[in-house]
Amino acid sequence: MWVVGRHWGRRERALLWGVLVATWDAAWGQLRYSVPEEVPKGSFVGDVAKDLGLQLPTLQDRGVRVIDRGRTQYFALHGKTGHLVTAERIDREQLCTTVQQCVLRCEVIVEGEMQIYEIEVEITDINDNAPSFKEVVLEEKISEVTAPGSRFPLAGAHDPDSGSNSVQSYELSGDKHFSLAVQTGPGGDQRPELVLAKALDREEAAFHELVLRASDGGEPARTGTARIRVVVLDANDNAPVFSQAEYTVRVPEDVPVGSTLVMVTATDADEGLNGHVEYLLKKITEIASQIFQLDSQTGAITLVRSLDFEDGDTYEVEVQARDAGGLFDTAKVAITVTDVNDNPPELTVMSQLSEVSEDSPSGTVVALLHVQDRDSGPNGEVRCSLEGDVPFRLHSSRSSYYSVVTARELDREQVSEYNVTVRAADGGSPALWSSAVLWLRVLDVNDNTPVFTEARYSARLPENNAAGALVLRVQAWDADWGQNARVRYLLGEGRVRGAPLSSYVSVEAETGALYALRSFDYEEVREVELWVRAEDGGAPALSSNVSVRLVIVDENDNAPQVLYPPAAPLAAGAGWAGVELAPRSAEPGALVAKVVAVDADAGQNAWLSYELAKATEPGLFRVGLHSGEVRTARFPLARDAARQSLVVVVKDHGRPALSATATLTVVLAESVAELLAELGSAASAATPGEPAGSLTRWLVLAVAAVSCLFLAFLLLVLALRLRRWRRSQLLAAGSGALRGVPASHFVGIDGVRAFLHSYSHEVSLTADSRKSQLRFSGASCCDTLPARPPPDEPAPLLGEDPAAPPVSSDGRPFSVTLPSAAALPFPRRVLLRPA
Repeated sequence: MWVVGRHWGRRERALLWGVLVATWDAAWGQLRYSVPEEVPKGSFVGDVAKDLGLQLPTLQDRGVRVIDRGRTQYFALHGKTGHLVTAERIDREQLCTTVQQCVLRCEVIVEGEMQIYEIEVEITDINDNAPSFKEVVLEEKISEVTAPGSRFPLAGAHDPDSGSNSVQSYELSGDKHFSLAVQTGPGGDQRPELVLAKALDREEAAFHELVLRASDGGEPARTGTARIRVVVLDANDNAPVFSQAEYTVRVPEDVPVGSTLVMVTATDADEGLNGHVEYLLKKITEIASQIFQLDSQTGAITLVRSLDFEDGDTYEVEVQARDAGGLFDTAKVAITVTDVNDNPPELTVMSQLSEVSEDSPSGTVVALLHVQDRDSGPNGEVRCSLEGDVPFRLHSSRSSYYSVVTARELDREQVSEYNVTVRAADGGSPALWSSAVLWLRVLDVNDNTPVFTEARYSARLPENNAAGALVLRVQAWDADWGQNARVRYLLGEGRVRGAPLSSYVSVEAETGALYALRSFDYEEVREVELWVRAEDGGAPALSSNVSVRLVIVDENDNAPQVLYPPAAPLAAGAGWAGVELAPRSAEPGALVAKVVAVDADAGQNAWLSYELAKATEPGLFRVGLHSGEVRTARFPLARDAARQSLVVVVKDHGRPALSATATLTVVLAESVAELLAELGSAASAATPGEPAGSLTRWLVLAVAAVSCLFLAFLLLVLALRLRRWRRSQLLAAGSGALRGVPASHFVGIDGVRAFLHSYSHEVSLTADSRKSQLRFSGASCCDTLPARPPPDEPAPLLGEDPAAPPVSSDGRPFSVTLPSAAALPFPRRVLLRPA
């Protein structure tokens, strides 16, 4: 029998013994097994089928099952192997807290034989718990006078495991003053005791830190620790002790009254009242008692009367420190009074300059000084110095005379004047000093050129400005002073569009203001580049230049100019006029005309928009807002007048906006007769005195041109039909038929063969290439290729160049539409079938 678990060795021997016991007890109707705690779920416990003599195939038939009387089912029977396995993880310490031997009981019922077998499973302990103390920190209070060998019981550790897995030993570490003793109780439990091995001294150590470690007997062993803090209680066994046996202090005679001269300090290693120290004066003279005072609590000796070096230079007193138990210590204090340097040096200015040029050479003398001190010795030795970082230095000419000279070249633009402080200090301790201030002004030299406030100037000037308008103001600064810093401005030479620059702009010499002398036109001059020179008033004068960029800003001062339709003759009246022809069968969106306009301005001022201001039929036409294209908005109706007058307004986006108008005349006609009649009526309605024969002549020429174009189209169609017939004859002679289809049903167009069962097309001819189109009707035959071009890309007529629209003799586009077959000698819709 094998048991699945996490620990081996001793546990395997216990399992082997459990197997032998189970084999013996099986004969008496009772099985007994053993399994370690904490084994995983499904671990093997015992071979019940083998021990009971049950065959595996009959386990299901006989109905063998396990019944556990407890609340939790800890065991189960494996149906295929007949093994008793664990159904849950088992914790011995949780199940058997008060008993040494932990046994779980269950029953195996064999329903086929009506037999019940009892099973006892002993749960053996494993070392899965470490010893632990109830309190992690243990505190003991022991007086420092406690005799060595004294014992102090300690709280033991607890281990829920049993047997050798429980607590087996204790160890103490951390301090040589203590040792550990372990006593065995009546029940075999171990009780640790703390033993004082060496006398304690609170002044040496106020507390001791120890570590108590408990170990069990498992493999591997587990341990638990507790920290022991031993607090040493104090006893009055120490006298106060001064920090030093003799205090020596040197004080000057001018020390102020109330100053602390020295502070004596005594410490007592005891605690509480035993460690409180009080200070007393002993063996002090009557004069010293009137000068010095001792603070009994802090030990500070203070001055209560002024000292005088001539009256006394040394004082000695004795100070006693005493604690509450009567123990004391004594220290001597020696106070030495030192002489004071009470005479400061005398500093006198013998000669001084008030002004110096900034280009003066280094070493120029600016002042002569004399110093003296009435003291003697080190207190009478005087040292002179200059305060601050100044471009001067002191030069000693004699023992008591000093001269102040320049150390380097001066720069008035950095510092224009100096307040030089000369300091004279003696060698006393502390040193006394006196000072003198020399005021010196630096005279200017023209050594700086004017500097403009900006590296480059730029300004924007609207066109059509008034003459004399202020453009901008340049400004230059000169670091010099007076006349050397006075700046005047000059305009550099240059030309604009062949004219001198001075005729366009000018600069004011004193202020640097730049003025426009004339009105600028953006369409002529868009930018002016010039130079301005700044010149100071020095001798010689210094100057610098700066670039100025003047940008002319466009204004909306040009109205849109209509290029198409062209302007009407003056005799015909003011405004714009144009004639466009449109068929009555035109679809919505069909292009009728296009208004073309330009604006001489720039930017937003040149953005144009088109609006239909007036129309004979307001809903018949519409104008593109940005394109200017005039298109039909709906189908023309019979009630619509044949002659439509449109007024298109062209506006720019300036502020305020400027506009122009264009007048278009659109003629709706379905036949040449209607066209001629309408044009004739238009000619008769012309201005009295204007010849109408010219208009009629142009109309006749237009009809003749259309007729010639139509005859050319007929010839082209006949040539194509002849070519197709010849190709069909060649196909018939060469290949006969293709899949039962006659060769005559194939027509070659540009080398591509298309099967045409029957087809039809519409031909719309106009003089404008945008309207000429050849449309194949997709509804006539489902087998033809779609030939209707997009509305915006009309197909050109055969043999016609779409890029070259016909024009009249005066250069105006000529547009003619053939809308109906009634007025022409050929039908508008022609049906072509193969021969």
